[in-house]
Amino acid sequence: MAAISFDPRVNLQMSKNSHGVISEEIEGLIRVYKDGRIERPPIVPNVPCNVAPVDDVTAKDIVIDKFTNLWARIYVTKRSGRLPLLVYFHGGGFCVASAAWICYHEFLANLASKAGCIIVSVNYRLAPENRLPTAYEDGIKTLMWVKQQTLNCSPEHKWWLSRCNFSSLFLAGDSAGANIAYNMATRLGSSNNPDCMLIKPLCLKGIILIQPFFGGEARTLSEKNMAQPANSALTLSASDTYWLLSLPLGSTRDHPCCNPLANGASKLRDQRFPATMVCISEMDILKDRNLEFCAALVNAESLFQFCVWYPRTNTFTASTWCYSDQNPDWSLRRESLGPRATMV
Repeated sequence: MAAISFDPRVNLQMSKNSHGVISEEIEGLIRVYKDGRIERPPIVPNVPCNVAPVDDVTAKDIVIDKFTNLWARIYVTKRSGRLPLLVYFHGGGFCVASAAWICYHEFLANLASKAGCIIVSVNYRLAPENRLPTAYEDGIKTLMWVKQQTLNCSPEHKWWLSRCNFSSLFLAGDSAGANIAYNMATRLGSSNNPDCMLIKPLCLKGIILIQPFFGGEARTLSEKNMAQPANSALTLSASDTYWLLSLPLGSTRDHPCCNPLANGASKLRDQRFPATMVCISEMDILKDRNLEFCAALVNAESLFQFCVWYPRTNTFTASTWCYSDQNPDWSLRRESLGPRATMV
């Protein structure tokens, strides 16, 4: 999972015996009980949209589907002219996190300001209550909703729609969110898939994959050998548990949602990808898997670039929330936005 570093000691709300027998658990983040109940502690604070981390950016929450509780947070910079539209998906192993988490709110407000773009941050439905491909479907539904508001010239949404250059759409995300962005791009870019035509006048120009969360049954060297700090939000055990909770029941980690390079998964050469940027961390257990994915993009003759940060784990991308004995308050360290801002 990306964007946070955590200390399980702060999760006093989680009682070991609150609901009986535990079925699956990622300590400090999610606990699933055999009776079906699920606990997600408030490891990172949620903030309302009117908290203003950047002076020149306005944020508002909008409902996309009231029946499924699908919503998004929209960030609009005061920069003049029509701006690219970036649709962003948060990380969290498909099982935790929110578009309202303060780390994502801070990060995306700064990105909107620095890159000069309109951002739609999607609060998709989580697993295990809603297993894959639900998150992908929520992403497509979001694009269809944007298209519909555009065609309807919706007065309610004119404040941000009038600022968008719909011929310059980007999909982006970190960790599980990058997986969503990739899988949406495969749906929109396949020559035999009509979804690409369905979203017009939106035109997909590029995807930004920040430490994409992929997996597989066979272990890579970095998965087997990369030591992780005690407070890392993504260990190999946690990764396996996320996949167990999020993949369709009975699936292995070679399911196409998890492993885009596995036998039976769509071949990258058969896809029509837009320009792609892949961001990889030198100290991430997913590093080798991400590099294999980049090599496959090269073989597919896709237009792409990748960058490697050193020395970082899978928990750094947007901004890092830390807890220390000396200062028990949450504190924020903003990371460089440069590569992502340049892509947009």
